[in-house]
Amino acid sequence: MSFESVHNVHFLGIGGIGMSALARWFRHEGFVVSGYDKTPSTLTDELITEGMQVTFEDSLDTIPNEVKESPASTLVVWTPAMPKDSVQLAYFRENGFDLKKRSEVLGIVTKNFHTIAVAGTHGKTTTSSLIAHLLKVAGKPVAAFLGGITQNYQSNLILGEKKAKEQSLVVVEADEFDRSFLRLHPNEAVVTSTDADHLDIYGDENTILDGFGEFIKLIDKKGKLFIQFNAAERLGQERMPKVFTRKYGLRSEGIRAENIQARPGSFVFDYVDGQKVIPHLELFIPGFHNVENALAAIAVATEHQISDDQIRKGLASFRGVKRRFEIHRNEKHSVYIDDYAHHPEEIRACLSSVIAMYPMNKLTVIFQPHLYSRTRDFAEGFSESLSLADEVILLDIYPARELPIEGVSSEMLLEKIQSKKKSLVSKADLMDYLGKSNPEVLVTLGAGDIDRLVPGIASWMNSRQKMNTV
Repeated sequence: MSFESVHNVHFLGIGGIGMSALARWFRHEGFVVSGYDKTPSTLTDELITEGMQVTFEDSLDTIPNEVKESPASTLVVWTPAMPKDSVQLAYFRENGFDLKKRSEVLGIVTKNFHTIAVAGTHGKTTTSSLIAHLLKVAGKPVAAFLGGITQNYQSNLILGEKKAKEQSLVVVEADEFDRSFLRLHPNEAVVTSTDADHLDIYGDENTILDGFGEFIKLIDKKGKLFIQFNAAERLGQERMPKVFTRKYGLRSEGIRAENIQARPGSFVFDYVDGQKVIPHLELFIPGFHNVENALAAIAVATEHQISDDQIRKGLASFRGVKRRFEIHRNEKHSVYIDDYAHHPEEIRACLSSVIAMYPMNKLTVIFQPHLYSRTRDFAEGFSESLSLADEVILLDIYPARELPIEGVSSEMLLEKIQSKKKSLVSKADLMDYLGKSNPEVLVTLGAGDIDRLVPGIASWMNSRQKMNTV
């Protein structure tokens, strides 16, 4: 399929992070873009400001007339998160419109470009953003579709000023959820992790490993794969592709980091790949896991003939992605970090890095579990990883697309957490609870709506410090 006959593009679920990046791309390419989403957000506000018509009522009256009158020249992009009883979705299905899932459209958009696809159950947003940033800093003609808002570009879409035909490289986040990444056509791929997740979709660990195996088999025969060492071990040789493959990791024998130093606000390390060493690189998105993400990004950059100096400059200027180890306050005895971590391994990586950066300070964690099924499937892992903190505050489970599961609650995690202090607190009572405590290093974690609490917590941390210094 091409988009030559398309004039209007209408998105159902336009406010989603992946959907909005596609909407921005179509707008950049000169299409008339409109869409529906359930609730307004900062992201939908930005789309409206950029010239897109966005509505928040699922009715026929809110569909633009130009869309309703032009089914032959309209593409409708939808997300599986749309309710099955959606009025707009039913209308488009019944009236001859061309409907495609976001993953299908992303596959079509990227098919004619040299595509660098970044997959993994953790780390793909930061890694894909950093790859795109290194390429852009080096002057490469790159476009990037990302699963988060980059701090450098304040967007989930990175583009040059020219139209798509002038872009020769595309970096895309390859999402394993709903097997979306199987729609892509990668020339190069990065796999950051293959831990069990999305078991509500895949059923069991072996099936998700099979999914990653199918993804890497899509790599062009002349292409390249960069895979995290443990991820490769989990996949096993039978799932590995017959393409140029390089393994990376903090303890890998291939591409690795040496002389790692954890500092408040940054990590310093040497990049070593058997062919070259780039010493004393500084990364201002802290965390051992982010050093590992940087190894993959540097490896890709070197394959595109980006110089050591350009890599050093790009790495030092990268400011990360919102809600990925985002430091809101970094003062002595008053630190606040927010992270999207919602899987036990992500939590372990985040908290281990925080402890390395601030070893002498009390660590308080606020965690909002995401999905009843994930909480049930990984309950023991959640309790174990959260036990790294001195104090744990649990919020209620964020249900997202699920209905409650009998017997599954945040309380089931609390019982096995070994921290010195642990509590169940409602979102409504959280600020009062914090007001009675004295956190030194505070970390908020979760993929639900905990992000809506972040501005208030950051403001409270700042005002509390001012009061203490008066």
